[in-house]
Amino acid sequence: MDQGLKGALGLTGPEACLAYYRDWAANYDSGFASEMQYLLPAHVAATYMATGAGGPVLDVGAGTGLLAQALRDMGFRPDIDAADFSAEMLERAAQKNIYAGTFRVDITQPIDLPRRYAGLVSSGTFTAGHVGPEALPHLLAIALPQAQFALSINRRVWQARGFDVALDDLARQARITDLQLIEVEVYGAAAARIDADHAADRALIALFRAA
Repeated sequence: MDQGLKGALGLTGPEACLAYYRDWAANYDSGFASEMQYLLPAHVAATYMATGAGGPVLDVGAGTGLLAQALRDMGFRPDIDAADFSAEMLERAAQKNIYAGTFRVDITQPIDLPRRYAGLVSSGTFTAGHVGPEALPHLLAIALPQAQFALSINRRVWQARGFDVALDDLARQARITDLQLIEVEVYGAAAARIDADHAADRALIALFRAA
């Protein structure tokens, strides 16, 4: 199995995702993230930090913990919990000792966590072959009133999966406020040598608050 970006973006269905990330967890950081100069976690972390929001924070689709590590490196001290579909990725994340709790969840379904989060962040979860906008109401259900969201959404799926419509609908229904979109690069220059098809990918960081 090709444990790389092209394979991940072509996933179809939950079982394929579980199998793929089970095998990818061991070399995700040293392989993909390092070789592709994966910038997105730090972009999301910096965007969240700029809002001045606090915690506790839920790292949605936490993977091996790159986003939470970036938050810690930027001086964020409140509790961060990790939520991911892959037990193997969560195990890697837990080894870094940056999370207060780790939870295996499927965010496309109602989430069995308390409504306690003042912030929800995500890097790389809302992309091709992964999660669509159907997860947004489930995330809002565990967010405190006025909770700050910073969610990356790959440009390739922004309209194709209907994130633009879904967020507009949530704003029109007064379920979210203060929606801003910040466009960022997903990878650094080194990615062109590894995967020319995706090296220039860009993402929108959807910044908004729960109503």
